[in-house]
Amino acid sequence: MSGERLEGQVAIVTGGGRGLGRAMVLGLAAAGARVITTASREATEIEAVAREAGNDRVVPILADVTREEDCARVVAMARDRFGRLDMLVNNAGRGMKYVSDRFLTEPARFWETDPDVWRMVIDTNVNGPFLMARAAAPLMIAAGRGRIVNITMNHATMRRRGFSPYGPSKAALESETIIWAQDLNGTGVTVNGLLPGGATATGMIPDGLPQEARTGLLDPAIIVPPLLWLASDASDGVTGRRLDASRWRGELSGAEAARAAMDDAGWAIA
Repeated sequence: MSGERLEGQVAIVTGGGRGLGRAMVLGLAAAGARVITTASREATEIEAVAREAGNDRVVPILADVTREEDCARVVAMARDRFGRLDMLVNNAGRGMKYVSDRFLTEPARFWETDPDVWRMVIDTNVNGPFLMARAAAPLMIAAGRGRIVNITMNHATMRRRGFSPYGPSKAALESETIIWAQDLNGTGVTVNGLLPGGATATGMIPDGLPQEARTGLLDPAIIVPPLLWLASDASDGVTGRRLDASRWRGELSGAEAARAAMDDAGWAIA
């Protein structure tokens, strides 16, 4: 676990009830940050995460990232309750299980995908981060500092047969990341991509996956150390980059571990 301390900071983590979101909420809270976390429909999971974090460090709120007014309300809560917003983690997403619960063993063909499911995945995974970042950016710009972190995935998975619309949605999110980093360059607000680096034990994995396949899944907590580094002052000026958490080396210093984890694939800004 990274030794970064974040006392006084305020973060928003969308989709914080399980998997990567839960791990990031707990990691940020343990480092001293105040965290607002969202769920679109059921409050039970995020309320449980808030209790697990303890010390009233986590504020759960029902909010749908596909709704402009909900995104504005979450950012307004950070401003009104804590007076600041230091980090936005765009984690809420819809995965392939909405297309088929057999997607890992029987590739889903794009022309057989329900158009309503396609729209739902794109709306959540592409439009949701835009609406959240659009609401958060002015507050961060005014403060002269902020971190936007978009949770992405391996490029190989984006190109994997049967992985649409999830793969295309994450490819679009990576485009958003590099463009937003350029738009915000010079403001003190950075935008970076962060991925676990492999199949991870999250709610996106179907319940029917055989146990032997589950043993190879990454622990969602793998994403916490690079996230805490990105949240810290140590990452000042690092923007338009892509960090692979599976390449993070805890025995190295933060800067060295970050360099080892950077997987820019040719798209970092100058």
